[in-house]
Amino acid sequence: MGAETLTIIDNRTGRQYEIPIENDTIRAMDLRKIKVSDEDFGLMTYDPAFMNTASCKSRITFIDGDRGILRYRGYPIEQLAEKSTYLEVAYLLLYGELPTSAELKEWTWHITHHTFIHESIKKVMDGFHYDAHPMGMLIGMVGALSTFYPEAKNIFDKDCRQKQIYRMIAKVATIAAFSYRHRKGLPYAYPDNDLSYTGNFLNMMFKTTEVKYKPDPVLERALNVLFILHADHEQNCSTNAMRSIGSAHTDPYSALAGAAAALYGPLHGGANEAVLRMLNEIGTLEHVPEYIKRVKAGEFRLMGFGHRVYKNYDPRARIIKDVAYEVFEVTGKDPLLDIALELERIALEDEYFVKRKLYPNVDFYSGIIYQAMRFPVDMFPVLFAIPRTSGWIAQWQELLEDSEQKIARPRQIYLGAQERDYVPIEERQK
Repeated sequence: MGAETLTIIDNRTGRQYEIPIENDTIRAMDLRKIKVSDEDFGLMTYDPAFMNTASCKSRITFIDGDRGILRYRGYPIEQLAEKSTYLEVAYLLLYGELPTSAELKEWTWHITHHTFIHESIKKVMDGFHYDAHPMGMLIGMVGALSTFYPEAKNIFDKDCRQKQIYRMIAKVATIAAFSYRHRKGLPYAYPDNDLSYTGNFLNMMFKTTEVKYKPDPVLERALNVLFILHADHEQNCSTNAMRSIGSAHTDPYSALAGAAAALYGPLHGGANEAVLRMLNEIGTLEHVPEYIKRVKAGEFRLMGFGHRVYKNYDPRARIIKDVAYEVFEVTGKDPLLDIALELERIALEDEYFVKRKLYPNVDFYSGIIYQAMRFPVDMFPVLFAIPRTSGWIAQWQELLEDSEQKIARPRQIYLGAQERDYVPIEERQK
């Protein structure tokens, strides 16, 4: 095997450069020495949307999109979804190992006992209009937490940071549920410390007149699996936002609000809502062939199929499909499922979709499940943000402990006007 270097010949000057290769990457700064003259800035890379640029080294999540593999800290997502709980997975993401029984008990206790929010925070929520979007409320409320916990700015104090981690994972579920209750005009249902993380969330969402809310175990487990599948997904848009904001040494609540704002975008956290709209638009099985024909004609995209990373079947989609059947045993079958299954069958067999590697992704079935569980469509991105909080925090903490990281500051290729003199307004031509 040859040397772990890349030889570059600059045809402008005829000079040759040896660039070290590490982990199948080269450092962009090594390209700066490639210059035409001493006054030259040096070579840069141009990579809109970071299609082929690594911004960090991470040990949290591994994805092999060509083979359809997703692992948290080395553990296959299939095993975690089957055997683990969301809080156990959150611990794994943050600390690198699955907790012992004692560690999980302590971790769960701390999360459980931070689910209550300051009464004054409710006043902030009461200021939102009755029809405010739950995701907008979540973003605003999470950002407001930084003013209630000003010590959170001490991000390099590990004890202080740990307390904020408990608070964020615990309180985001409470704020999410309260945003739903506010939207519905219902009184807030307070946390129940006797319930699991997902069971308590269902309690805060749907409790009415019963003295003690008892979540359906099937729905509780389904939500648990969905939260595990959404907990982290490498350097996506919102995670990149969390790291970028965090690189300025911002407090974690402000960074978390920024990550949630990125998730709010329809190209990121709104995909499962788009799938539901598509299925409702198709309406019946008889309309599927005509819809597929129009997709092939380029009139619109098949929502819930294809992924920026996965060029194979999204492993989360396989798991979530099985969960859907379990949920429908409790809630009754949603007629949209038959349409979804037919679309999936065609996409997996039709050369048009196979050639383009358009396989179902996690969003294809999640919206159907959430709807069956009585979550309104505008809560879908909020349901994404709750579990992703643990992944965002894990990525943020890894960033703070990485000595190579500096404040994020991408370069640009300037194509505007060169220096020119100011023109008084009376002399300007239209």
